[in-house]
Amino acid sequence: MMRDHLGRPIVAVTGIGLVTPLGFGVADNWAALLAGRSGITRIARFPTDHLKTTIAGTVSLPGEPADHPLSSPARVEGMAAIALEEALAQAALGSKGNFPGPLFLGMPPVETEWPMRLDLARRAREPGHRGLAEAARDDTAIYEGVLFGGIGERLANRFGTRGAPISITTACATGASAIQLGIEAIQRGETEAALSLGAEGSVMAEAVIRFSLLSALSTRNEDPARASRPFEKTREGFVMSEGAAALVLESLASARARGAKILGLVLGAGERADSFHRTRSNPDGAAIIGAMRAAIADAGLTPEQIDYVNAHGTGTPENDKMETLGMRAVFGEACPPISSNKSMIGHTLSAAGAVEAAFSLLTIRDQRLPPTINHETPDPAIPLDVVPNVARDAKVRRVLSNSFGFGGQNVCLLLGAAE
Repeated sequence: MMRDHLGRPIVAVTGIGLVTPLGFGVADNWAALLAGRSGITRIARFPTDHLKTTIAGTVSLPGEPADHPLSSPARVEGMAAIALEEALAQAALGSKGNFPGPLFLGMPPVETEWPMRLDLARRAREPGHRGLAEAARDDTAIYEGVLFGGIGERLANRFGTRGAPISITTACATGASAIQLGIEAIQRGETEAALSLGAEGSVMAEAVIRFSLLSALSTRNEDPARASRPFEKTREGFVMSEGAAALVLESLASARARGAKILGLVLGAGERADSFHRTRSNPDGAAIIGAMRAAIADAGLTPEQIDYVNAHGTGTPENDKMETLGMRAVFGEACPPISSNKSMIGHTLSAAGAVEAAFSLLTIRDQRLPPTINHETPDPAIPLDVVPNVARDAKVRRVLSNSFGFGGQNVCLLLGAAE
């Protein structure tokens, strides 16, 4: 069978690339995750003396000078390129800079950052906007550095993808949205292959301050490794993090025709939005429940056929409560195990949906559930099997991967074993 229950081409994954605070590459990341190791540390990239939150999951790129951190766009591009190179090498497709399909890039919004503004202010001949604009007049690096589509264009040129690259941001669902776009392009018959990835590099002073002002971040600064506590009673917020994940997507027919190793299948995607609040979910959970049900239905499955859920699991009181509500509504009393990778890598924001889809495929490959670490005091309001603290073996053929974003942007992916 090369087509699904709706007559669409089945989508296979033939390459995975990963970068997180746990390391570079699939092997190191997966080993650390199964071992329950945390990648959260104290921030050393910028001064944190007067900040409420001084911890994060950071990624330093090879050759990056310690005294001159990269801008967020530069870090996103660097991590994305590393993830793409690994995924393409594994897939043995387009490795010579000639990929036979489009690029779908999930990434954060881009803006000028304080170091750039301060540099302009030092060069300006007069204070105010006029002076800053004059100082920036002939500085093409500033212009190119803040073009939202610029990173995608450069990656597309580097890896030889076809057509205009698509860059997208849908808050914490961004990485999953990029995969959804790739899936649907193949299902519509527009291409036989696609590159989908999510990347995030926003551990910068401004972003940390903004999330802190929203009371979204953990302030458990004294013990960074134990700060991210999804589904646990004493949870108080998420931990910002960085990373990237890339998937090579192909129609199953194309992958088999060229003898590619099939790492797993992307069986379905569900998307729902509620537009209720800039950070909170609608208390009725309709969009979260709807996205989960839509993904399962899109795959032609029933809730009883889902073996494990890779949680959004941020560790904020609000998110974990709403995800539990969604689990109970969709699965009833017989919820499958659910665990949160964010307990170890933190919240990689724009990359999270792609990173967690990659981990979901590895869960299926090795038949082993990654744990939710730091689960010390169970929350009576969360009656779920969260795979507490220690990884375990399990029979896993189908995984639901949840991504619930600020502003009510929700995407769920259904990953399956290669038949």
